[in-house]
Amino acid sequence: MAGKIIINITPEQTRVALLDTNAQLSELYIERKKGVSLVGNVYKGKVVKILPGMQSAFVDIGLEKAAFLHAADVLSAFDYSIFGENLEENVPINLPIEDMLQEGEDVFVQVSKDTIGSKGARVTSYITLPGRHLVLMPGVEHIGVSRKILDEDERTRLKDIISELKPGNFGFIIRTASEGCTEEDLKKDIDYLMLLWENIQKKKEKVGSPYVLYADLDLALRSVRDLLGHEIESLIIDSAEEYRKITEFVNTYFSKLISKIRHYEGTEPIFDAYGIEIEIPKALGKRVWLKSGGYIVIDQTEALTSIDVNTGKFVGKASLEDTIFKTNIEAVKEIAYQIMLRNLGGIIIIDFIDMEKEENRKKLFSVFQEAMSKDRAKCTILEVSELGLIQMTRKRVRESLERILCEPCQYCDGKGFIKSPTTVCYEIFMELRRIGLTRKNSKIMISANPHVADLIYDDEREGIEEIERENGFKIVVKADKSFHQEYYEVATL
Repeated sequence: MAGKIIINITPEQTRVALLDTNAQLSELYIERKKGVSLVGNVYKGKVVKILPGMQSAFVDIGLEKAAFLHAADVLSAFDYSIFGENLEENVPINLPIEDMLQEGEDVFVQVSKDTIGSKGARVTSYITLPGRHLVLMPGVEHIGVSRKILDEDERTRLKDIISELKPGNFGFIIRTASEGCTEEDLKKDIDYLMLLWENIQKKKEKVGSPYVLYADLDLALRSVRDLLGHEIESLIIDSAEEYRKITEFVNTYFSKLISKIRHYEGTEPIFDAYGIEIEIPKALGKRVWLKSGGYIVIDQTEALTSIDVNTGKFVGKASLEDTIFKTNIEAVKEIAYQIMLRNLGGIIIIDFIDMEKEENRKKLFSVFQEAMSKDRAKCTILEVSELGLIQMTRKRVRESLERILCEPCQYCDGKGFIKSPTTVCYEIFMELRRIGLTRKNSKIMISANPHVADLIYDDEREGIEEIERENGFKIVVKADKSFHQEYYEVATL
């Protein structure tokens, strides 16, 4: 058996942790009641603005910020038949967005990315509805199979079953959970998804815009649908009410797994009992130490995430190349783990320690690909460059763990640094000299953080005494614990 799914429910938030076979936290999902994810929700929206220069449109779906719809996401949803019967399948239609949409027009869209930072949600006209075993794609004649189903005979079997069962003008993606499923299981999923689609279509005709036509399951039920499988030993939840909902859901759609659902009744908080709570702060740290003594540094910026590998305390026992190679290989597994745990997305640049041997670089790339093969998110990974960099992209659907749990420092404004006491001290000296240009022989009070005040009294005492002599000042320095290190006041008494 593999690991466990641990679900913690409070009035404020839902937290879902996935533990591996060694009871180590491998994935963590958090959904707060005031910031519920909208990914997967289907809306009847209204086009409020078209931007031909960006080939995009803004769509009102009832949120504070208008959603972003790119031309490519409009084309993907178009029924090719409206452009003529002779159009070959999969031929792109490069129409400008202003020829496809008009301001004030109603559109049928689905959220593909949540609001992230200052950006509004991203939507697509290409609707997909996930079930337990399948994903429905209306208007698309295509059958895809999860890349994680490796057995070719099984892939062919599943594809043949869906080809026989699927209605016309609908496509399906066969999910990993379908492996080993019977025809009856798959038909049940198809019937459920088709009923869901019919209900959305009926509602679409009756309501105005903006309007939510379909809301995806909450985090707890999504976790059951997407994570619970034969490889999971048990799902344990600490809420009696949510336990009841989950058991009803599992009984209805995949009753074979009902024995895996358990209600936690311990007195100790569930995340404490399974050693999860103590691991969460570690997933927010900038520096992650490796067992050998090396370490990696993770920096998230607006544009990308950079990960730097360092040998640290590890000196090795053989050649320098061997030491570097071992550090890099150890770092690879930790980096893959941290990417998935922290839900890092977008562009990721990994700066490994430079290796001279080409064979070592190839081995490193192979190990990293294998480590990332467990990831549920879509990734594109480029080979190790001559500079020792691996560049990759990982599909960003929701905010990273850091963005959910943290906010930019109000003191350093997200820089990660603050001015040193010496820098602040010299700024005070400059301010005093400015005052001296117009007001000589004054009594002055300096209020500053204790670290800065101590520096003025001790190491920089000569500087303050010189300013007093030059300007005839009488200077009093006051330490104030309530002052931030960068803040100070200079007052003329």
